[in-house]
Amino acid sequence: MDNWWILLIVLVILNCLLAGCLLVQRRRTEKMMDRLDQMVEAAIDGSFEENFFDESRLSCFEARLFQYFQRQSGRDKKQAEEQKEIHELIADISHQTKTPIANLVLYAQLLQEQLWEEEAEELARQLNVQAEKLQFLIASLIKSSRLNQGIIQPVPQEHSVRELIRQTVEMGEPAARQKQICLTWQTETEKDTACFDIRWTAEAMWNILDNAIKYTSPRDTILLKGCAFELFYRIDVIDHGRGIPEDEIPRIFGRFYRSGRTEEDGVGLGLYLARKIIRIQGGYIKVTSKEETVFSVYLPRKLENRMINVQNGVKAQ
Repeated sequence: MDNWWILLIVLVILNCLLAGCLLVQRRRTEKMMDRLDQMVEAAIDGSFEENFFDESRLSCFEARLFQYFQRQSGRDKKQAEEQKEIHELIADISHQTKTPIANLVLYAQLLQEQLWEEEAEELARQLNVQAEKLQFLIASLIKSSRLNQGIIQPVPQEHSVRELIRQTVEMGEPAARQKQICLTWQTETEKDTACFDIRWTAEAMWNILDNAIKYTSPRDTILLKGCAFELFYRIDVIDHGRGIPEDEIPRIFGRFYRSGRTEEDGVGLGLYLARKIIRIQGGYIKVTSKEETVFSVYLPRKLENRMINVQNGVKAQ
């Protein structure tokens, strides 16, 4: 009987010791997790420092983590400096070339007016076209750089979609008239609104419309059509031009990409800037090209819809 009591007491003691060990281990684990959590929080706000200098595995891990963040911080700093240098270079190029290009355009126009020979007049016209293209290229590079740097940030507010479409058509009428293209537009109601920056979004829409005009045959029609959904307002730019091959659609929004399907030259930045402007505001662009080519621009109808879209990382397709 005494042996059973002794065995029982031993078992109780062992259970107590085991429970104590588990409790100590749990507290160590919780302490380590708290420390790791502090490390991550400090890394997020940029205040991470190496504090422990013993021979424990946690200290070793902290030292390696500190080295990693130091290297990453150095890379980020170097990248930021390089981006700043590129932005400053583009700004300098813009400033230094603004007057010479403006003078080049002016002299080409004056020369074109004074020449009577058809061949010489055509050369003067081409000189003027190339000067204007160079002017547009530099301006587009500056806009792209400032958007990438966050120096220029569209400010979405609730605006009339009908007014946006009207402005877009108004900007496109001179180029369309020159090719005898008929621009038409329609919306479901006059009171539909969406959330966008009117100035920047109008520029993005104009870039899309300008692209449609380039690929549309003379005496054809381009339609801008608005359609309201619960979360987004969709604006379709529809043309019946030469269409876009399916394998080319993923590339048309690339920077400096130019298709060889038109005789008209571009700089390959219009659609790139359009997608960037729309995406910054929480919208996106989709393209289909079968019997007709349709660029569909989706604009958030409310600010909260824009935030949801940005967080979900919706991309143009």
